[in-house]
Parts: sequence; structure tokens; C-alpha cells
Amino acid sequence: MAEQPSERAPDPAATSTEHLRTPAPRAGVRLGVDVGEARVGLAASDPDALIATPVMTLRRDHNRASDLKMLLKIVRDRDVRALYVGLPLSLSGAETLSTQKARDYARKLAQMLDEEQLAAEIYLVDERLSTVSAAEKMRASGVASRDQRDRIDQAAAVEILAHALDLRQAWGREPGAPVSPA
Repeated sequence: MAEQPSERAPDPAATSTEHLRTPAPRAGVRLGVDVGEARVGLAASDPDALIATPVMTLRRDHNRASDLKMLLKIVRDRDVRALYVGLPLSLSGAETLSTQKARDYARKLAQMLDEEQLAAEIYLVDERLSTVSAAEKMRASGVASRDQRDRIDQAAAVEILAHALDLRQAWGREPGAPVSPA
């Protein structure tokens, strides 16, 4: 005689602990991007999106876009899920020429990600005073002003990323304004 399938309701005790046996998916690596006229500072998070660390400073290449191409390589190699591009608003919150340049950079990056079929999302996040804060922290840790130039862009990217990660954790969603490739 064949066994009949059980008609019993699932055991509530078994299903309530199901989430304990299956680890939650990792949040994924996030990048902080500090866009400047001459350089682009980068910082990356760990796969759990908790800690921001400096990565590198790219020299801006307005003609051949080698900085953007390197950024695409980093996104691919690190399997980046989201990029937070700093939006340099004035202290009053008004847009500046630098604000528009950051928007243009983020839009171009979004187009290139789309062309390469990379699924990372881009968000513009308020970065008021990130460079000032980074410089103050570097001075406080004993780095002389003349030695800050090579590292200040990375430190500003760390500030941008750390702030975005804090907001992400507090809000339960990605902070900032999404950037589309169009």
C-alpha cells in the first residue's frame, strides 16, 4: 500500500527557527566616490556593508575616461552592488558648478555600467564638508598638510561611504538619489 502524503499543518516551532538556519544574504560591497576636477577618491565597504576603507585615488582623464574604465574594473572585480557618488552642495544646500560636474560624472558612470551590463546601482549622496572632515581627521592623526594631498581624496571617499552606510543601516534602504543611465 502506498503512503499517503501527510495533511498535517507545518510545525510552527520548526518554521519560526527557519531563519536561524539560513544565513541572510550579504549586503554586498559598496563604493564611495569623491569626484574632483583632477582626482577621484575611492573607498570600499566590506561585503556586509559595515566598514569603509580607502581603496585608491584615480587621476581624472577627461579625454579618454581611463578613470571611469578603472572604476568599472573595480566594480566588476569586487562585485559591487552600489556606488555612492558624493554630491558637493554648498553649505546652504544650493547647487554649485561642482555639483553639476558630480552629477555628470555619475550619469556617465551609469551609462558605462549599463553598457557593460553591470548591475551596480549609483546614488548621489550629500557630501557637504566631507573633504574638510577628512582633512581634520588626517591632521588630528598627525599627517602634515603637505602630505595630505595624495590621500585626501581617498579619505573624503571614506567619509562619503561611512555616512552612506550609516544612513543605509538606520533607514533600511539605500540613501541618496538614484542615478539612471539615460
